Amino acid sequence: MPPCSLKSVKKSAAKQQVCILSPHPLVLADFSRILEDSGYKPVARQLESILAPELRRLSIPKTNLYVVDAHASAPAMAALITNVFEHAPDARVLVVGEKFTTDESHSLLRHGAKGLLTYTEAREQLARALPMIACGGFWVPRATLAGFVDSILNSTRNNRLKVDSSSDLSRREREVLDALLENLANKEIASRLNISERTVKFHVSNLLNKFGVRRRADLILLCFQQRQVAVPVTT
Repeated sequence: MPPCSLKSVKKSAAKQQVCILSPHPLVLADFSRILEDSGYKPVARQLESILAPELRRLSIPKTNLYVVDAHASAPAMAALITNVFEHAPDARVLVVGEKFTTDESHSLLRHGAKGLLTYTEAREQLARALPMIACGGFWVPRATLAGFVDSILNSTRNNRLKVDSSSDLSRREREVLDALLENLANKEIASRLNISERTVKFHVSNLLNKFGVRRRADLILLCFQQRQVAVPVTT
């Protein structure tokens, strides 16, 4: 996946709907104002509970971009992000919090977050971060992302495959993997390869098992590391 061009970043921001999930009315109002001023269409959803079981069952508006307020425990955040991806499997999630420890950052990235911002950073960077993650990039401190990639490499060192070892993957698996690296959704992959979405999911599952990872994001990061492809990140 190549870095986003300036043209694609600007295009992705135009009138795009963004769902904001937070238990705090002031956060919802503040972020909604920032997004409206930047040309987005915010959809604010106040969370009535920050308990994991209730966040797991919460009805969430379906869109492509989410800003999630990390004002909850790690299990609760995991439950909410998992819920988001069940409603919108191809969504991009940016998490905003007071601060993030290394473990918290890695956990959020492992669950699929593409961006991490503190509340202070969000007031200045939110409008710039969203179009970047919308077109496949990451808005994460470079050291944090590098540490996350290293943690994946270390945990899968004994059972992952080499991306460039064609004999380990079938032709169709290589095609699906290449499409994943272009940041295509399952529906787009199915259309390109003239197969069903169910078959795409089957091949993705096989790829995850072969590489010894649990999520598509982990697989993509491994491929970037091994192919030395640049990933858009913040400094």
